[in-house]
Order: sequence, then C-alpha cells, then structure tokens
Amino acid sequence: MIRADLHTHSKMSPDGSLGINDYQAKLTSGILNCIAITDHDRIDFAVQTRAMLGKAIIVGQEITSREGEIIGLYLSKAVPAGLSAVETVKHIRGQGGLVYIPHPFETVRKGVPLEILDTIAKDVDIIETYNGRSLQNRGKQAIEWATTHHKTAASSSDAHGKLGWGKTYTILSALPQRETLLKLLAKGATHTQSTGLIGRLYPQFNRLRKKA
Repeated sequence: MIRADLHTHSKMSPDGSLGINDYQAKLTSGILNCIAITDHDRIDFAVQTRAMLGKAIIVGQEITSREGEIIGLYLSKAVPAGLSAVETVKHIRGQGGLVYIPHPFETVRKGVPLEILDTIAKDVDIIETYNGRSLQNRGKQAIEWATTHHKTAASSSDAHGKLGWGKTYTILSALPQRETLLKLLAKGATHTQSTGLIGRLYPQFNRLRKKA
C-alpha cells in the first residue's frame, strides 16, 4: 500500500515551511510513501529534493494562472505564472506533465471556477476531491464533476507545515510513475482528514514569519 500526497508546499513557497529533512522524515516514517512537492510558481526545490530522496518525490508546481491555480505534476521546467488557464495547461502538456486541479470551485483560495474548468476539461487528468486545508465544502461538486467528465480523483493535504501533515492522502497499489499514476488513481482509495486549525493557518503564519 502506497500513501501518496500529491499537493504539498516547501519552504520555497512564500507561505510554506517544509524542508528537505521534513520530507525525508515523512517518507522514512512510512506515514507517506510518495509526495509531490508543488511549490507556488517554481520547481527548483522539488528537483533538488527528488535528486536526494529519489522516485518517492514527484516534481510539481502550483501555477498561478489568471483564472485560478493549476498544478502540473512530473514537470521538468517551471511553467510561467500569469497565463490563462488554457495556456497554462498547454505548457504542462507540452513537457509531458499531468494536469491536476487543486481545491476546485473555491473562491477564497483561487480555485478554478466551473466555467473555466469546463473549457479545459479535455486536458484535465486529475481533480482534487478533498483538500486537507479546505475552507469551503466543494468536495461534493468536485466528485460530481470528476464523475461526469470521467476524470481520476485524488485527496491531498495541501500541507504548508508539519503539524497535521500525513492525515490526507490517496492510497495506491504501487509507487506511481508518470505513465502509471492515472491508472493507479482510478483503482485507488482515499483517506481524508482535516489538517486542523494550525494546518489551515500555516500559510498566514509563514508569510508573517518570513516578513519579520
């Protein structure tokens, strides 16, 4: 059984605080077996961490498109921020990455709205049906959209710090690769639990701490 968390933020995100030692400890503990590092608008830390920790780390990026945040998984180069959702997806696809939609439909966290998601539906690979830091209950809508459009679903922590991390993940039968992740997700299961109040507040705390 592989516990995979496909949405986390390192200290290189403006609002994140996880370091290489934290990722190593989480993998060594067996609480998680596969983790995607999806920093805001950069992949350098993810590339460095994968080089150190191996295939259990997936290089990703949470990209700030004009119509909402979109994650690219299995990236080899950073995708520019500030593009349209359509252009962002093209950049991810152009380098062989997978398109993952985090916290869809949320209005307080730059979720991609329904009308935009419908326009890029054919290029979406994965939709996040549960987010460990969820502030708005959009899970039912996300599940309905995934079912209607025949998309694979994932539950991820959106962790920005250590406390509460490891409670939300997707259960897979094998360690995923770019070519196998979608098939594994289609047969996978999810474990969902909120990161708690501190987990939700990490981004605000980390931003204030970094400004100090």
